[in-house]
Amino acid sequence: MANEKILVVDDDKNICELLRLYLVKEGYAVTLAYDGNAALAEFEKLKPDMVLLDVMMPGMDGWEVCRKIRANNKTPIIMLTAKGETYDKVLGLELGADDYIVKPFDAKEVTARIKAVLRRCAVSDDEENKGVYDFDNLHLDMNRYELKVKGKVVEAPPKELELLACLASHPNRVYTRDQLLDEVWGFEYYGDSRTIDVHVKRLREKLENASDQWQLKTVWGVGYKFEVKE
Repeated sequence: MANEKILVVDDDKNICELLRLYLVKEGYAVTLAYDGNAALAEFEKLKPDMVLLDVMMPGMDGWEVCRKIRANNKTPIIMLTAKGETYDKVLGLELGADDYIVKPFDAKEVTARIKAVLRRCAVSDDEENKGVYDFDNLHLDMNRYELKVKGKVVEAPPKELELLACLASHPNRVYTRDQLLDEVWGFEYYGDSRTIDVHVKRLREKLENASDQWQLKTVWGVGYKFEVKE
């Protein structure tokens, strides 16, 4: 069971209670706040592992709460709002939100998003700061978004590099397509797992015959892994 502390902020007490019930059932410790000022006070007192934050609230809105939290804290934030326009999503992301869910939402989807964001944010500081992966004839530097195969720079879109980094950061670990969607696409893409197959195919074309010490391997009926010979 999970044991992370989650701060739920929404002026609609029914929504707060619904989320509390679902999240407690999932094993999270939940604290509720119904306005921006209370949210900041609870945040300082609780030091939560994640904040679910409504945008439209009386007084201090969710944007301002997000801005104040992000001023000196990297705690994951998922925005909950009835607004679904692209502008609002972009604004939330620019302020540092990690995900964005539009009301009305399914509580099960919210819990799935929470788990995905917490996994992405659980990377150790050392790994996050380093972001460099070296294998035989393969060099991937995610600080520069640079891929080198046999010493030569190979051009690849950011998502392909992020997918490769996700797999290469845990050699021989099998990821399902849905896990890869959560890890690499997050809020930007939620649904069709076939996009993973397309990106893996393109990566394989770029990495073809680079080495016999590793490979992007399909695990039939499950997903993919970055297989390294031991």
